[in-house]
Amino acid sequence: MKEQSQRLGSQPIPKLLLNLSLPAMIGMFVMAFYNVVDTLFIARGVGIEGVAGVSIGFPVMMIIMAIAAAVGIGGASVISRRLGENKQEEANKVFGNVLFMIVSVSFIGFIGAFTFMEPLLILFGATPDILPHAVDYLFPIMLGSLFFSLAFTTNSIIRSEGNSKFAMMTMIIPAVLNIILDPIFIFGLDMGVQGASLATVISQASVSVVILRYFLTGKSSLTVRLANLKPMYTVIKETLTIGFPAFIRQVSGSAMMIAINFMLIKFGGDFEVGVFGIVQKLTMFTIMPMIGVLQGMQPIIGYNYGASLHDRLRETVVLGMKVVTIVSGVIFTVMMIFPELLMRIFSGDPAIIDEGSFAIRIMFAASLLIGVQVVSGGLYQALGKAKPALILSMARQVLFLIPLVLILPNFFGVTGVWLAFPIADVLAFTLSVYFLYGDRHLFFIKKKDPADYKPVPSSS
Repeated sequence: MKEQSQRLGSQPIPKLLLNLSLPAMIGMFVMAFYNVVDTLFIARGVGIEGVAGVSIGFPVMMIIMAIAAAVGIGGASVISRRLGENKQEEANKVFGNVLFMIVSVSFIGFIGAFTFMEPLLILFGATPDILPHAVDYLFPIMLGSLFFSLAFTTNSIIRSEGNSKFAMMTMIIPAVLNIILDPIFIFGLDMGVQGASLATVISQASVSVVILRYFLTGKSSLTVRLANLKPMYTVIKETLTIGFPAFIRQVSGSAMMIAINFMLIKFGGDFEVGVFGIVQKLTMFTIMPMIGVLQGMQPIIGYNYGASLHDRLRETVVLGMKVVTIVSGVIFTVMMIFPELLMRIFSGDPAIIDEGSFAIRIMFAASLLIGVQVVSGGLYQALGKAKPALILSMARQVLFLIPLVLILPNFFGVTGVWLAFPIADVLAFTLSVYFLYGDRHLFFIKKKDPADYKPVPSSS
């Protein structure tokens, strides 16, 4: 086993969490920055209609990424625990099956580009004015789904073995390349939204080459063997069972955007959809640092849980909760004070600035509570406890946000869409605290008898 994996059970937790979370946070920050810049170029080069087209097309892309997330996060959880149990060969078999599933996911995306893409966009709410932009954006993305799936999935795997710095590079490389290519394709070649999409595909293809080289040249703790690419039902079942909450979270995010776009068109129009497209990218930007902390926590939790080092597990959870709470406070402050400044980055149109600033202040009214929500579901995933992870992953978007988005606009119009966010945050936070309190003996309370903490089966 490589030293990068062994340190998960020996290095002091504050130093280890910093070493793993900081690269993840930087990588997520750069990716989020790319998404903001991508939207900025589209808004400036195409207009609010182009942003609206991307907003309509993005849920389809999220569905493909949802499958990749299930494979990657589920596989990472299984691999980190196998490494913690010193079962190297079993970890290699899990990785081989992950690669098999990546190819399967990619095939679905490729075929979908030629079959159901345009009808799906119309079903998701694309109007005649928005549809051409949505098609231009989504078609290259679906053709290149192999590169997205490989990069997205293996990032989780790389982090599961403790190599956070390389995982960070796999996020930074495509983001930086994308930022360079965007203005060339959008403005220089006058390709509009399709130029932004092609820049994204080329960037992901480039980093896929780097990732394959990493695994094939012995730099990883995992070994790629043809024999391990043969699908194994038990491995696939365990991987997808643990990764299913991540799938639900991604799909629910897609369903959330579909519901929001539908209600915005019903009670507003293409303009409001475009404004939401901008605010949504800002939302992703603010959540990314907390996801980075979680990504740093998960391999530590999975490894130490597998190795029955429960004091280290508890220390990781407590420290991680403190960090994301501080981050949430910073986000709340910025969004309440500077929304107009943030909107001016994307557009000089007073109407867009006013509506976007109004939406931001409402949507982020309860953002102080977001950190606990983000971390709680990820904790149970890392432990292999699929049921609570699934419930918490569904809570904010499926149980609370989508119903609120469908109900509140009937009373408050477009404002009702914005109001759904803080109410859902409060409800999801309450549910997260309920689950964490029920498992406080595992996460927060130190007991003398190690026998009190027996690993639960991964399917529980």
